[in-house]
Amino acid sequence: MNKLVAIVGRPNVGKSTFFNRMVGQRLSIVNNIPGVTRDRLYADTEWCGHAFTIIDTGGIESIPDDQISKHVKKQAEIAIEMADVVLFMVDGKIGITSDDYEVGEYLRKSNKPIVLVVNKIDGPDDSGIYDFYSLCLGNPFPISSEHGRGIGDVLDAITVHFGARSEIQDSDESAISIAVVGRPNVGKSSLVNKILGYERVIVSDISGTTRDAIDTPFTLNGKRYVIIDTAGIRKKSKVDEDLEYYSVLRAIGAIKRADVVLIVIDAKENITEQDIKICGLSHNEKKASVLVVNKWDIIEKDNNTMTRYEKKLSEELKYMNYLRSVYVSALTGQRIGMIIESVNTVFENATRRIATGILNDVIGDALATNEPPHKNGVKLKIYYATHVAVKPPTFVFFVNEPEILHFSYKRYLENAIRKAFEFSGTPIKLIFRKNSENQ
Repeated sequence: MNKLVAIVGRPNVGKSTFFNRMVGQRLSIVNNIPGVTRDRLYADTEWCGHAFTIIDTGGIESIPDDQISKHVKKQAEIAIEMADVVLFMVDGKIGITSDDYEVGEYLRKSNKPIVLVVNKIDGPDDSGIYDFYSLCLGNPFPISSEHGRGIGDVLDAITVHFGARSEIQDSDESAISIAVVGRPNVGKSSLVNKILGYERVIVSDISGTTRDAIDTPFTLNGKRYVIIDTAGIRKKSKVDEDLEYYSVLRAIGAIKRADVVLIVIDAKENITEQDIKICGLSHNEKKASVLVVNKWDIIEKDNNTMTRYEKKLSEELKYMNYLRSVYVSALTGQRIGMIIESVNTVFENATRRIATGILNDVIGDALATNEPPHKNGVKLKIYYATHVAVKPPTFVFFVNEPEILHFSYKRYLENAIRKAFEFSGTPIKLIFRKNSENQ
């Protein structure tokens, strides 16, 4: 495992700017509004042969003044507990504050290696750092996260605590990446926490709590996964803050890089127009998907409740007839195990490969049952098909005249493939190419 380095400090001292500079991209939302980063963000980075994972956290305040601030403080405390080294960041422009003393005292009690960093020292005069010796946390390092000044010295100080150099780890391509998406307040974070078995992300009844897309690697029954919790995707008319806008983009980005998408909806609200649009995002990216119907425990049921719900889903999501659904409760843990079972199934289906000979036997039977269409006296001829890619399963058909192909016959061929092979939970892609050699 990589060493863990947690960045902590008061709100708005520049922790996220430092984090983004370390990982080389804007993973953490940066805004001059205090308290922007709420959950913990992880990213792998490297310095002089040392591989480590850096954790960005929300700001710690000595007297949290609202419910969210209390959650933020708790998340930062969890990061400190997990970390091998803590980077304590303070603001060199404002100077030392009572909150800095409170955080410093807490860090001293943690018995973790501490690297004290004084940020926003943008010019050559760093005399203002001497006041921070009173925190009794060692030598303060003057830096400018925005301009990159002094970063190397800080990294040297961090890696001193690692001991022997660790091997730089490439991303684990064998891990299944799972994006959890949905409208705000449908229970995404609660589901993630239940799956992981501990409080990885903030859970709150306040709509819109999770703003960043958060990656968490975990292992279950010998299989490796990375679960990505995302901000709720709101209607465009409600995306009236820059932060919400970027959070939506982050959620869409999570879908793009995921192997499997968990689309979470609220059982008591049925499926909404926005739910359908979110499903469409996954469908357009050709991602294997599982529809997670959460809060199923609070639904009044009879023997046909689930059947009626399934019928309603089928009517609303006709374009995603391959979608798998599970009915769960993040609150009680009901059927939570079925989520990962479904993830494994749809991932296996999305990565399934079909031998060319077997595929063409199936296509031959389909052609014999329902002849290809004609147009202007020319009949569509399908010479052969081959399975060329996975995620999504992609099939190329070599034909005489692709323009003759009607959408309905393409759908017929897709259904024939689905009937013969297990592709539930994943879209499949059919490509038709002209093969002049067989003319």
